[in-house]
Amino acid sequence: MAFAIALLCLLLTGLVGIIIFTAYTNKLARHSAQARHAIIKQLGISTTSNPQFIGFFHPYCNAGGGGERVLWTAIAATQRAHPNCVSLVYTGDVDATKEQIIAQVEARFNISLDPKSLHFVFLKRRRLVEDAAWPRFTLLGQSLGSMFLAWEALSQVIPDLYIDSMGYAFTFHIVAWITKGSIPVGAYIHYPTISTDMLARVRARKVGHTNRGDVAGSLVLSRGKMWYYRFLMYHYSLALSRPSFIMANSSWTKNHVDAILSHSDPVMNVMHFLNPLFILRLFATTFKSKKLHADSASKKPEADIVYPPCDTREMAQFPLDERERIILSIAQFRPEKDHPAQLRAFAQLLADHPTYTSGSSSVQLFLLGGARNADDHARVQSLRNLAEKLKITPYVQFIVNASYPEMLGWLAMASIGLSTMVDEHFGINVVEFMAAGVIPVTHASGGPLHDIVVPLDGEATGFHAHDPQSFANAMHTVLSMSKSEQRAMRTRARTWAVSAFAEERFVEGWEAAWKGWVI
Repeated sequence: MAFAIALLCLLLTGLVGIIIFTAYTNKLARHSAQARHAIIKQLGISTTSNPQFIGFFHPYCNAGGGGERVLWTAIAATQRAHPNCVSLVYTGDVDATKEQIIAQVEARFNISLDPKSLHFVFLKRRRLVEDAAWPRFTLLGQSLGSMFLAWEALSQVIPDLYIDSMGYAFTFHIVAWITKGSIPVGAYIHYPTISTDMLARVRARKVGHTNRGDVAGSLVLSRGKMWYYRFLMYHYSLALSRPSFIMANSSWTKNHVDAILSHSDPVMNVMHFLNPLFILRLFATTFKSKKLHADSASKKPEADIVYPPCDTREMAQFPLDERERIILSIAQFRPEKDHPAQLRAFAQLLADHPTYTSGSSSVQLFLLGGARNADDHARVQSLRNLAEKLKITPYVQFIVNASYPEMLGWLAMASIGLSTMVDEHFGINVVEFMAAGVIPVTHASGGPLHDIVVPLDGEATGFHAHDPQSFANAMHTVLSMSKSEQRAMRTRARTWAVSAFAEERFVEGWEAAWKGWVI
């Protein structure tokens, strides 16, 4: 009897919750209609044209990295191919105006945008997806934070098509709940939030960027983290099952995304379905994202590879000869880029070959990258401190937040392009190296290993390494090559980069992936 009463109370509570939630979402829909009308008026668009609104969720649209190049190239292509669409960018860059962001895109990427079909929806709670907001359980915290941020975004205006272009898959739940599954969602995935590799590292108790030494060294902590990762993986898989289309930026990312989509965990499945909120969950699961084809539900979901756009046209004109003895790094100053590994590899190179410190044989390392916030700037300072500790400061220069023309200038001069990130999902910087005639030395993993620095007609287009010594050896090999050998490798690298990763290839893949979702 007591159980029946408890169940009845739970059902009534769920019913009341559903009624309240439905009333709230209906109110949001009315508010969104008014907001859309105001945007149309603000942009100077005829109200009779009834434009479609395409929402791009990209909280750091002004960061200036490879992910932002994808965003702006996609929007520029959308403006050309679908002039009756308005691109909404949900961003937390409240410190910049629309005009400033458009100017930054022009300066950094040489991409021209039409302001008449572009509108920014500024978000005030971006801190909820920042690392600093979640010193513990960071992945879970950021995922939950992204849901609150998506709620803030759609509370202002609801689009006709929602695309996450930055990797916040948990926002798909919010879109489905608020719109009752009435709009399609899509994703461009640069890097999975959690991958099978991350689980494997925790299981093997291997120290890495996502697995601290104190955790790896403790059996209890490792088992606890393994349960935490299983929980995240299960729910990440559920989130990725919502989109109508998914694009992955490399074969490495696609393989991981496909594995996540087919992920199965019987224990987590039982825990998910046998909990007191099952009534609300049953209600929520009725809100599925729209599918293009009736049989899509029975089709095994998978991602399409759409390589990121690389503006190789200008770089491909750089001369291949007379390069300076410069080792160049181009990467945002974020932890996963592993800039300390670059400094240690360079220090190893100088230790192995002291002649590289003076005279005509001297070599310099230039670290060029964007710093988004105070944490990134603090990271740059810690790298300066590490360079001083390694006694290589006279041979290292940091170039922070360089403009696009300045970056091109360094690419035209450098001999070697250095990238040390482990499991780099793609590596636009590596493509830029190759197109510019800069010989790449990259970590032997991810996109650089499987998609980018691959043989052309059986001949090498660059080098792979895995630790400071092997990186130092590879850089020494390049520096020791004859001019004819260097030119031959630069030519092969450029030929492959221009043919496989040109901006036109991205636009073709982008349009094919979401064909049918816009008029």
